[in-house]
Amino acid sequence: MLRSFPSQPDGTKTLWLDLCSPDDAEKATIEKRYGLHIPDIDALREIETSSRLRMDGNVLYMSAPLITGAGTDRWRFSPTGFILTPDVLLTVRYTEIASFEAVAGTFTNPAQMTPVSVLATLLEDVVDRAADHLEHASEIVAGASQSLFFEETSRPGLNTETRKIREIMRNMGQASDRASRVRYTFLSIGRLVNFILDRCTPKLDQEMQDRLEAVRHDITSLDEFETSLEGRIQLLQDAASAFLNIEQNDVVKVLTVASVVGIPPVLVVGVYGMNFHVMPELNWPFGYPLALGLCVLSGVLPYLWFKKRGWI
Repeated sequence: MLRSFPSQPDGTKTLWLDLCSPDDAEKATIEKRYGLHIPDIDALREIETSSRLRMDGNVLYMSAPLITGAGTDRWRFSPTGFILTPDVLLTVRYTEIASFEAVAGTFTNPAQMTPVSVLATLLEDVVDRAADHLEHASEIVAGASQSLFFEETSRPGLNTETRKIREIMRNMGQASDRASRVRYTFLSIGRLVNFILDRCTPKLDQEMQDRLEAVRHDITSLDEFETSLEGRIQLLQDAASAFLNIEQNDVVKVLTVASVVGIPPVLVVGVYGMNFHVMPELNWPFGYPLALGLCVLSGVLPYLWFKKRGWI
């Protein structure tokens, strides 16, 4: 699909061409009209800086992975191309991206816009949405921290505690995955902005330079926030694992105490269960009560010893 946005009210001049999943005919038409090379999706997926950022004459060929599917649980990267010329901005993408739809609605006065200003608006919107994603991830982390460190529980049991910690770990994993995707997008956008400033600064007016510098500063500050968020996520994951280990150790401790308490009575029963002919206690009138008493006493004494030491 090819969409064009005029830079003049009468629509005689095209300012921005947006290609979404273009077919061969659309790419051929644009390449012939503007003398540009339209990259395919495999070229946009290249991760080398030389492939993502290059200059051909006065044309900048750039690409960056942008986040799509943010409204669902399955985020993914969408390789997106930006071709900037003095007369037109060409964008190439193969999925729907919310920022493009939002910027497309800002052409209320296109006569005051330029290709680089459209690109700056796109980058600003991408960074703003990525910042919102980080804020959402931070809220997930804050909720998990509240649940893990501040909510009192009255020994709900290992099964309940395991379900709770599993849910916390799952949320932390999602938050970490989203934060890492946002950071990767920031890294790509930051390189793209630096490339534009390095190659186009003499040709850019002060307003455009200030806007691009603001985007770069926003990325720097948000990158620091993401680094702090990753540290919090790692802390919560370690704490959740430690709490689960504590619960499991408590269970093992109870089982250990129970086994130790049960060993002496078993020993007594084993002794008096021997089938020897000469056993004095067999003829005692109180032999049976004595054996039962020894069983109880041999079990109670270890229990009291463990209790005194605070094991139970």
